[in-house]
Amino acid sequence: MDNAVVIKGNKHGISVVLDETMEFGQLKESIRDKFAGASKFFGSADMAISFEGRNVTQEEEKEILNIISEVSKLRIVCVIENDSKKDAVYEEAVRSVLDEQPSGEMKQQQENNGYTAVSGTNGDDESMSTAFCKGTLRSGQLFESQSSVVVLGDVNPGAKVISKGNVIILGSLRGNVYAGADGNENAFVVALEMNPMQIKIADVIARSADTASHKRTKNKSVQPKIAYVGDGSIYIDELLQEVLNELTI
Repeated sequence: MDNAVVIKGNKHGISVVLDETMEFGQLKESIRDKFAGASKFFGSADMAISFEGRNVTQEEEKEILNIISEVSKLRIVCVIENDSKKDAVYEEAVRSVLDEQPSGEMKQQQENNGYTAVSGTNGDDESMSTAFCKGTLRSGQLFESQSSVVVLGDVNPGAKVISKGNVIILGSLRGNVYAGADGNENAFVVALEMNPMQIKIADVIARSADTASHKRTKNKSVQPKIAYVGDGSIYIDELLQEVLNELTI
């Protein structure tokens, strides 16, 4: 039973390896014991979590997260998916946001830089992966990744996403985002609803009032938008193919 639940650290937070054959009711007790025993070690840290070794349903996932919340002060920021089939679904969702895939030289540049490889890592090269954060990031929560990030939910005021690559938010961006954290001014931020407190790309910063002044479009309806660096400023445009064609990736 001691090996029914194993907690491992990873680049996103923690990964919980679950026994594949154990009855779920019994497994929940093992999870309870494991996290209760580790509660002092974790303290009240904000962490992302992923599950390995066993496919869990959404309902089981909720039960597990409730147990962790009951027996520890650990705050789960979001759930990282390790399922390659789900990753493919998320990749398709990202592509639908971008409307059309760029072609020719730009597409080849993307592939060379790893931005199209969203289903996992390529050896030790973290740039060849995309981190998926499932759920809403709330005030005080931070999600940080060495790779590009896709948030499957909202980024609320007071929450923050930091990525060395691009950031795509399949929801509302009302908090803070830092893309291209390694100094890459070619990084960009996409959101279904773009109303950030602050966006930083490489060393260029735009706060809420600044981003409003740099918007090139006048349509105030909610629609996908992209933020990128141009002429030393951050611009926010409607997510149109002609805008994507102007980006240097």
